[in-house]
Amino acid sequence: MTKNSTYLESKSHYEILDGLRGVAALFVVIFHTFEAYADGNRFKQIINHGYLAVDFFFLLSGFVVAYAYDDRWSKMTQWDFYKRRLIRLQPMVIMGTIIGAILFYFQGGAMFSLINQTPVWKMLIVMLVGFTLIPILPSMDIRGWQEMHPLDGPAWSLFFEYIANILYALFIRKFSKPVLSIFVFLSACLLIHYTVMGPQGDVIGGWSIDKTQLNIGFTRLLYPFFAGVLLSRMGKLIHIKGAFWVCSLLVIVILCIPRIGDEKHLWMNGLYESFCIIILFPLIVSIGAGGSIKGKYSLRVCKFFGDISYPLYITHYPLIYLYTAWAVDNKVPVSYGIPIGMLLFIVSIAIAYACLKLYDEPVREWLRKRFLMKRVA
Repeated sequence: MTKNSTYLESKSHYEILDGLRGVAALFVVIFHTFEAYADGNRFKQIINHGYLAVDFFFLLSGFVVAYAYDDRWSKMTQWDFYKRRLIRLQPMVIMGTIIGAILFYFQGGAMFSLINQTPVWKMLIVMLVGFTLIPILPSMDIRGWQEMHPLDGPAWSLFFEYIANILYALFIRKFSKPVLSIFVFLSACLLIHYTVMGPQGDVIGGWSIDKTQLNIGFTRLLYPFFAGVLLSRMGKLIHIKGAFWVCSLLVIVILCIPRIGDEKHLWMNGLYESFCIIILFPLIVSIGAGGSIKGKYSLRVCKFFGDISYPLYITHYPLIYLYTAWAVDNKVPVSYGIPIGMLLFIVSIAIAYACLKLYDEPVREWLRKRFLMKRVA
């Protein structure tokens, strides 16, 4: 028996979209670093809309999944699709959880009082469950934030992305453009209703297993992911010069805009976030997908940013826990904490790159050869 190495080979990448994913991931790290100085108050965030990067990731994922798989269903089963998505995403979920377990007991203190009360056996059980991405119930919380993945907080968005992939494989891929358009429109209405009429005036949340947080998570997921699918199918791309740099600037501005309105005018910020997610993010993806890269420097930047984007996103938060506990417990002022935050930023990138090259790429290549290549006589 030999293996057919041409079986569902990967398609060419949208290099600019890969680069934009990296830009957003870098600002997620910066956003989380500055969160330590917000005292849990969403009106005091310094990189105030950094959390919208998650909604941008959902849109990018929907676009890329549709581009990669919409025309392949005659050549693969649903299980083939699930295997490919698991091989792409799951190894780094495991690595992020391991890093979180290694650093867990260094994060104990007033900020995370449950840590010092958590026996090792319980932490190890949470780690093993985290490997599967199955959510932890609040009763099994070991940190105090009631996260579904308390060793690696950002894994919550991967949980919802897996749900989106399952919905796509089961139903959404079969929708015609008109039906998908109606579904996306209704999802946009749901998003606007929550952000403008809801109790928060933003989309912050989605990381706990309770009614409120699950509602936020699905509200954040449905529109951007399936709008990305629709955008890919429509093929309405925008061609401009310097697309990567223009789109990067737009992403940075959107994420850094201060919160709009105050406690008495929550709808104003909700309207801004709805506009960003529903209009601006699809516009950015259309420009990015329709653009081209000229020059080795821009290409290298896009490739590097794209390569580290997912490893950085899924591995940086254990360091954020450590940094936040240090800053809050010691009442560190921003001016003193920024140099340490810069060091954290550099170390996060280094860890992400090391994980990519020494673990993620070799493991995915082995899994691809082991499970994706068909054996033929």
